[in-house]
Amino acid sequence: MDVLLWIIAAAAFAVAEIFTATLFLSMFSAGALAAAAAAGLGAPVAVQAAAFVVVSALTLVVVRPALRRRLGTTEPAPMGVEAMRGAVAVVVERVDAENGMVRIDGELWQARSLESAGSYPPGERVRVVDIGDGTVVVWRDDLLGIADVHP
Repeated sequence: MDVLLWIIAAAAFAVAEIFTATLFLSMFSAGALAAAAAAGLGAPVAVQAAAFVVVSALTLVVVRPALRRRLGTTEPAPMGVEAMRGAVAVVVERVDAENGMVRIDGELWQARSLESAGSYPPGERVRVVDIGDGTVVVWRDDLLGIADVHP
């Protein structure tokens, strides 16, 4: 009976991993399979639980980092506002310390300049340095390369 419960737990972790794709829950699935093997060999419940904990911990510490490096998923990609920091924007309406408008990846955003004395005319390319309250803070980036510019 214990074997069946551990196999169901392993399957549940594996299915949940499909929805998260973090390579986290699959490590618990491996631990549950180890516990199922221990149960199949007639080990008491304490040994089964220990097998689950040890194998889960080892796979989390050893196997998961190696898999993430191999698959190239060491850090999750930034999303939302975090992804916009450092983006190149094109000034649509004059931007100064108070207000303005820029286009970022085809979307219009309220903007203001980082420095109080700075202003940017329409058509100038600037870099997003911060975002707050629906307004992007931009700064002239004199080091923009041709490959960095995405109007």
